[in-house]
Amino acid sequence: PALRRLSHFLLAHYQKGTRPVRDWRTTTNVAIDLMVYAILSVDEKNQVLTTYIWYRQHWTDEFLRWDPAHFDNLTQISLPVESIWVPDILINEFVDVGKSPHVPYVYVSHHGEVQNLKPIQVMTACSLDIYNFPFDVQNCSLTFTSWLHHIRDINLSLWRQPELVKFDRSVFMNQGEWELLYVLSHFQEFSVKSSDSYAEMKFYVVIRRRPLFYTVSLLLPSIFLMVMDIVGFYLPPHSGERVSFKITLLLGYSVFLIIVSDTLPATAVGTPLIGIYFVVCMALLVISLTETILIVRLVHKQDLQPHVPEWVKHLLLERATILLCIRDRKKFSQSRMQSLDTSGQVENNDSTAKLTPYVCEDPRECGAVGGTRSALAFAGRTEGSAALQEVLRETMAIRQLLEKREEFRDVAREWLQVGYVLDVLLFRVYLAAVLAYSITLGTLWSVWRDA
Repeated sequence: PALRRLSHFLLAHYQKGTRPVRDWRTTTNVAIDLMVYAILSVDEKNQVLTTYIWYRQHWTDEFLRWDPAHFDNLTQISLPVESIWVPDILINEFVDVGKSPHVPYVYVSHHGEVQNLKPIQVMTACSLDIYNFPFDVQNCSLTFTSWLHHIRDINLSLWRQPELVKFDRSVFMNQGEWELLYVLSHFQEFSVKSSDSYAEMKFYVVIRRRPLFYTVSLLLPSIFLMVMDIVGFYLPPHSGERVSFKITLLLGYSVFLIIVSDTLPATAVGTPLIGIYFVVCMALLVISLTETILIVRLVHKQDLQPHVPEWVKHLLLERATILLCIRDRKKFSQSRMQSLDTSGQVENNDSTAKLTPYVCEDPRECGAVGGTRSALAFAGRTEGSAALQEVLRETMAIRQLLEKREEFRDVAREWLQVGYVLDVLLFRVYLAAVLAYSITLGTLWSVWRDA
């Protein structure tokens, strides 16, 4: 048969150990091509990219030529790759041998043109930049070069036009986490320590992460928790519910960070911006809780609380109310003090009832009582004087107690007003900081996503 006769004719005296040229000065030109089939994994911690590519080589073997007329017009034949000379072209970024299928044959045409087509699973080292995660774009290079032969022996070229290679996505599997943007190609010569020059062909595989999954699972829960923290400022500051609410939010955010810590990429050289975003959100929650504790401490009534300093009244109760457009400050303080006044009156009545078991309501009755007491005092001056002095002392004590309680209520009313104005001021500052931080991050991520 013609195939057997041609194979025997070509390989009978073939020497695969030497470069297939009749004149040793002739350079073997190897044209290479690459198509990305799939992005298998991106290991940010170890800086390793695993891709699956379709790789093609093309060169001319001067000892594999024949006349098709002598072999039943055969113009092409497949030969075992172990039986002929193959260029020693490797990928410089190789870090591990992938699970690539073995293709045992190459195609040879009657002009001596050899085509070596094979799929390769490539595990290469790549400098991965995760600062923009999850809107990051990675640029990894695949450098093909002859490991032994310099450029005078083996030269490299591109099989297809660079524009065709750049936007070729005909075989790319586009259903994974990563999206192939383009493949750039670049030829260059390099030498090591003034030695002979070597030819190398670089392919830059530019890929972009799809951020939808990370946006839903990482960013939205954090945004919801921060919105609930802002809404928590509308709880009354004089109640203790706001403190417990803020503590619950802080605890929930801590649990959220523990859960998502395994999802974030980890490297030894940097931290992604989303990690900094989570840390700043945690810091904002702590600041919010601290502000709440401060306000609750101010508005709670305490008997030993001093008067509000004049400079605080001037800054917060006069200047800040105009700046913050708080017009119903007095109404707010009066409504909040009704409970304090009611409780104070009840306590005063109880104290008065305990100290004076009998209080006359009718003036005539008081006059009768006074007359009776005067007669008794006149009858027994010594005993009456002692009783009268005791009554006067108890009356003065009651008066001092009432005046003291009224003073305490005034102090509590002043601090309540200060706490209300300070709460509004700190809330607006906190809200402005959160909005500025959110707008900055949103702008950065939008620019990176559209880049």
